[in-house]
Amino acid sequence: MTVSVLVPSSLAREATDKREATRKLGYVARAATVFRVDRLTVYPDPGGQRHHDDGFVETVLRYAATPPHLRKEVWGTRDELEYAGVLPPLRVATQTGSGSEGSGSLRQGIVTEVGADGRVRVNCGLQHPVSLPVPDGMELGEGERVSVRVSSREPVRAKLVDEPQPGYVVDTADLDTAVTRADAGFTIASSRHGDRLRPHQLDELAADTSERAYTVAFGAPERGLPEVLDIPPEAAGEDDHDETGRFDLWLNTVPNQGSDVVRTEEALFATLACLNLME
Repeated sequence: MTVSVLVPSSLAREATDKREATRKLGYVARAATVFRVDRLTVYPDPGGQRHHDDGFVETVLRYAATPPHLRKEVWGTRDELEYAGVLPPLRVATQTGSGSEGSGSLRQGIVTEVGADGRVRVNCGLQHPVSLPVPDGMELGEGERVSVRVSSREPVRAKLVDEPQPGYVVDTADLDTAVTRADAGFTIASSRHGDRLRPHQLDELAADTSERAYTVAFGAPERGLPEVLDIPPEAAGEDDHDETGRFDLWLNTVPNQGSDVVRTEEALFATLACLNLME
């Protein structure tokens, strides 16, 4: 199952300061990691931004997805990351835990030096950068991120592999582009104005996502998807109002909510937890 999540650039609109905004984005990163989201897309919502724009959301989410042993080398010092220390650890399964210490763990690395002998030095979180041969057909430059398969730490046995890096990736795209990608699959709008999710619907949704891909879009606190899309809330999901036919389904995964506002990070956990049951 391939899972994509769309969040707005106004995601941290209600945060009063950069520290609070960073902490909020940490919860989003945790939700994406816990439920094995493959891609986290930040779409522009200029009408909803109050603070922390100009790429703040994208930068913090990218930083959170970077393995700790690479963060300093990849990011250095940036104003957007002033409070990066409040981000919770993601502990992606293939990076940490028992798997990373044993045979065949997959780790992210960064090329620190390119040699003339067909080898590169790679920082992949071991005690020192390791010298590895470059596989045929792979061209690498200094600063490039790579996947490293570590089969032994003492002595070090590792190799470069052409495999997807663990965790989610972050990109940016406008909302219409993101939901019409070739790999978007079944598209869902998460909204309190959508159809209330019932247990029996999970089997129906599983059939709808038989192509093994789905995309879920979220709005911002106090600015849901209908407002972002400039359509009346009561018309959410009706083709005659949503003229682009953006979504296959508008879905409310928090029916009878006890708060006037469900924060985006809360909606992510609620929605992805439900959809996780489809697998």
